[in-house]
Amino acid sequence: MKKLFLVCILTTSSLFAQGQTPKQSNLESITLAGGCYWCVEAVYENLIGVQSVISGYAGGKNTNPTYEDVSTGRSGYAEVVKITYDKNVTNLDEIFKVFFTVHDPTTLNRQGADVGTQYRSAIFYKNEAQKKSAQTIINAMKKAKIYDSPVVTTLEPLTKFYKAEDYHQNYYANNKNQPYCQMVIQPKMEKFEKLFKNRLKKQK
Repeated sequence: MKKLFLVCILTTSSLFAQGQTPKQSNLESITLAGGCYWCVEAVYENLIGVQSVISGYAGGKNTNPTYEDVSTGRSGYAEVVKITYDKNVTNLDEIFKVFFTVHDPTTLNRQGADVGTQYRSAIFYKNEAQKKSAQTIINAMKKAKIYDSPVVTTLEPLTKFYKAEDYHQNYYANNKNQPYCQMVIQPKMEKFEKLFKNRLKKQK
């Protein structure tokens, strides 16, 4: 399986300390867009080392965008999640491995039936180190020919993150019986849980 091979492309750069209370200096954040933020949020909320996942918007120019604005596909904003994680428990390599496993980075401005620039695949970096790390894994995937089609994930500087409306937060956890959650999010969760079973907050 090509995506299983993806998980093994990069080796973990450090040994993770389990069970420690994170210090503020150990916390880092990265902002990712991989289609509907409900899907991406649900996955990362279950990864060991992740302290918080906030659904929101990034990449546009107008201030204080709303879900209605972003849903037009004309705002420039993408649906994103801001992931804050403890560097002693996980790292950026693992964050990116999960990202490229649970969404399709080869479909331009869409994930499945969700279509529009707001659903683009993008990594919003806040410094050159994050940009370099993202470019490294993308180059590795291209070299290994993980996908049959070109990777279209964009690397965009994070200029501003806006938190989405409250009802979008923890959407999957609060709405598991909704058809979208069962048909779209649940399969992504199952794939994540299978490939990263040793990295789940709640061991299956």
